[in-house]
Amino acid sequence: MGVEGTIEYFSHLLSSAKKKKKKKQIQTVALKIRMDCEGCARKVKHVLSGVKGAKSVDVDLKQQKATVTGYVEAKKVLKAAQSTKKKVELWPYVPYTMVANPYVSQAYDKKAPPNMVRKVADTAAISETTVDNRYTEIFSDENPNACYIM
Repeated sequence: MGVEGTIEYFSHLLSSAKKKKKKKQIQTVALKIRMDCEGCARKVKHVLSGVKGAKSVDVDLKQQKATVTGYVEAKKVLKAAQSTKKKVELWPYVPYTMVANPYVSQAYDKKAPPNMVRKVADTAAISETTVDNRYTEIFSDENPNACYIM
């Protein structure tokens, strides 16, 4: 294989790399949708089933939740759900064990399903400072000059 063959080989590799498409990953998109009756649930299920790439659609009327699984994008599912003229948002709840402070006012929601709270950003990051280290060393058992009050 000469120089010409090598150039042709690399040219082929580069051109085939451009043609390959990235395969979409299977996703699960959960939505909170305001539904009042079985008719609303059927309408939502019908619309969400029509989203390109949707493999399965589950609608829970009691929790006001719709779950779409398949090769879908969250934005497209949200847009399709909004076409039903219902109040729609991405599922805002997570298990309370996943939140650092589940009882802060932003996280607690009376309408949340059991053992769930609203997902909120961590409000404060706890970091140890040098001042904290000094106080721990004062009362340490390993420090010979520690306070004897304890």
